[in-house]
Amino acid sequence: MKLLPAVLALLFPVVFPASARAQVNPTVPPTEAVEGMSQAEWSRAWWQWAGSFELDTSPIADRTGALCGSRQGGKVWFLAGTYGTRRTVRTCKVPRGKYLFFPLINYVVMPNPSVGPVGCAAMTAMAARVTNDASSLVLEIDGVRVPGLGSYRQATKGCFDIGERSEPRARVFPTAANGYYVMVRPLGPGQHTLEFGGALPSMLQAVTYTLIVE
Repeated sequence: MKLLPAVLALLFPVVFPASARAQVNPTVPPTEAVEGMSQAEWSRAWWQWAGSFELDTSPIADRTGALCGSRQGGKVWFLAGTYGTRRTVRTCKVPRGKYLFFPLINYVVMPNPSVGPVGCAAMTAMAARVTNDASSLVLEIDGVRVPGLGSYRQATKGCFDIGERSEPRARVFPTAANGYYVMVRPLGPGQHTLEFGGALPSMLQAVTYTLIVE
């Protein structure tokens, strides 16, 4: 009789609810589309969102998270990285039901008027070259470390205009970006802790978010 529980476990394996399974690793596989867009396309949209702000109103320059709701919309909520190498700690209120999309470490290459015209192929190659030696990729969600982050690299397809959402409108083309981005499925209501970052030879990033999903 002592073997009965083990036998029952083999016959009837424990099945956790879908919500519980999702929270073990709530990240979306990097090749999976969300809301009809690939994650490479979301990386372009993230940069156009980031490029729509002046420095003093940018969520990327924000030290507290007070600006995290700026110009958000749709089912995907963008979280900002940082400028520079100083650790940043933010608190952010997020509506329930939102995917979260953010960079562990990334880089964008834009045209420089003083250099003269540069083609899209050269910009794309430069963005790839700058991000080739990424290291120390980290993501923890509520204290659980997410593995395999080297597979989360995304490169924008072709080039884009990073100034598309800027006010006043400013055309900045060709722009290309490359880096490591993560899409997280909607988290349950309540408080969550998100820690992420990474390093490139030219920069590093370390961000902690306290997310309040309501």
